[in-house]
Amino acid sequence: MAYTSIIPVHRLDSSIAYIKDEKKTSKRTEAGSLEEAVAYAMNREKTEQAVFEDAIGCTCDSAFADMVATKKRFHKMEGVQGYHLIQSFAEGEVTPELAHLIGQELADELLKGKFEAVVTTHLNTRHYHNHIVFNSVSMEDGRKYHSSAKSYYEEVRKRSDAICVKYGLSVIPEKGGKGKSYSQWQAERDGKPTWRTAIRMDIKEAVQECFTWKQFLAQMEQRGYVWKLNQKYPALKAPGMERYVRLKSLGKNYTETAIREWILKPKRKERIRPEEKAWNKNQSGKKVSSRKKLTGLQALYYSYLYQMGVLKKRPPRVSYLVREDIRQLDRRITQMEFLQKHEITTREKMVPFRAAREEQIVSLLKERRRLYRTQPDSPRIGEIKEQLKKLRKEIKMSVEIEKHSKEMEERMRQAEQQNQQKENQRSAGKEDIKWQK
Repeated sequence: MAYTSIIPVHRLDSSIAYIKDEKKTSKRTEAGSLEEAVAYAMNREKTEQAVFEDAIGCTCDSAFADMVATKKRFHKMEGVQGYHLIQSFAEGEVTPELAHLIGQELADELLKGKFEAVVTTHLNTRHYHNHIVFNSVSMEDGRKYHSSAKSYYEEVRKRSDAICVKYGLSVIPEKGGKGKSYSQWQAERDGKPTWRTAIRMDIKEAVQECFTWKQFLAQMEQRGYVWKLNQKYPALKAPGMERYVRLKSLGKNYTETAIREWILKPKRKERIRPEEKAWNKNQSGKKVSSRKKLTGLQALYYSYLYQMGVLKKRPPRVSYLVREDIRQLDRRITQMEFLQKHEITTREKMVPFRAAREEQIVSLLKERRRLYRTQPDSPRIGEIKEQLKKLRKEIKMSVEIEKHSKEMEERMRQAEQQNQQKENQRSAGKEDIKWQK
């Protein structure tokens, strides 16, 4: 998630000594001067590479001089001289390239090409962070930028969060609590499958294998669930969960009474679920050959979907470690189709794929900035917006796949270990019975 702060700069020149030690400057209430703020943002020791330095309405080398010239042209040399905006990301959440791209987009959307600015990405800490230093006077009409608590929440933070959401990054909720990723928030908002779906599926399977309530309880325990029965409404806790969930909260068909009646009904074979049919079709609606040999990430996704138990042919025992990810089923299928469409088989191939799109975005942002200044009513701005939307979506998907594929590998590894442990315990039990005889 990105944390933002904006600091007003009241001095113009570097008449006071400015300490470039970030540990000290982070504690200051404001930068010493506009010149020092620009110099700090452009500190090559912190950006490490020139590629992570960018300018709007000026050049990186003459940014301060250009800002002063604008102030003189409109006779506005007094008051707040500029602003120093800092955008910091959680450790390991973004690459240097993506962090810089987000910084450019934030400056582009916030300033709309009207204020000279420098945008740099510092890589000298584990938390990559952007510095956006911009003039307080507009080079377009001489109007001054005014910052307040209201403008911070409605402009700076709101725009920063929106851009992070576009790239699949988490955002900080306004009122305490743990931050949620956009995909999790959207799933809850749209009523898409959550972890409760995994519990319902396990209950459904357990019912098919038993004929009494006691057998049902035992079947769920075998799947790793823990029961709390000494209360009015039975509750259970899924593997890995901290809290118990009442059966009745899963829906009217999952209360104790409903499940008891369900157990007594004749057992029948389950029909293929819609998601199984969806797997056999690609985005154009054509059937996908199941005989095609898959490798790398594509093979991983197919194996994972099989282990989730959502394909027509299912494993004899589905581990909850994998099954609980059912809430992401639609996303996993979409990711698999994405890999096939772009012929991506390894995480290494994600790097050039993403780099090409990041270059396109940078080019489009520069074109849009020029249009903001010269042709603000141009229909091309709308076209660029749609192109950026598509490119961001592809970058976001590649970032998610890179992250999720690692999580999937770890889940499958843990599931395999659990299955092996159970098999060893089962074999040991058989040996004990044999020895006793």
